[in-house]
Amino acid sequence: MIQAVIFDLDGVIVSTDELHYKAWKYIADQEGIYFDHVINHRLRGVSRMDSLNIILEKASKPYTEEEKLKLATIKNDYYVTLLASLTPKDILEDVNLVIDTLKQKGIKIAIGSSSKNTKKILKQIGLDQTFDEIADGNDVTRSKPEPDVFLKAAKKLGIDPENCAVVEDAEAGILAAKQAKMTAIAVSDARKSHLADYRFEQLRKMLALF
Repeated sequence: MIQAVIFDLDGVIVSTDELHYKAWKYIADQEGIYFDHVINHRLRGVSRMDSLNIILEKASKPYTEEEKLKLATIKNDYYVTLLASLTPKDILEDVNLVIDTLKQKGIKIAIGSSSKNTKKILKQIGLDQTFDEIADGNDVTRSKPEPDVFLKAAKKLGIDPENCAVVEDAEAGILAAKQAKMTAIAVSDARKSHLADYRFEQLRKMLALF
């Protein structure tokens, strides 16, 4: 029985994909590295350092760990400035309806995101007081497809993993959910994953499960 729903943040609650793209493009251009939306798509649900390593696959020279950390910091600083443009209008379709309905039904809700900027983003869009718990990149060292962030969310909620469902838009997140022994609900691109337990074109359709 599903007692809690853990939502991924980016691509499910709000889309910051284009902001990430602009920030990574800024770094890539500075370093003379080719970067486009196709490469950016590979970064969805992936941690900051893992994302940087994917981008550096196109680099013409090797980078030390110190240099990588510096680039990741510059990217994040630039990304944080871009986050200032987010407002409640950027909340994705059906999100408020789904959240309100789940709360009315007594279902616990949480965020499980790889982003270390999760709380800032939620504050920008006016949802910082909405969720029962938040687990993000500050709570774990291993990002999706490892299950750590979802398991952390479940632990904070006090709900057994097998009684939790995860809503994800990325295949890495679906894999993480299944590794956590949770029900995997796929929206957007994640619907391509054969591991998903449920696939919905519209977020509101997941309410049929409750």
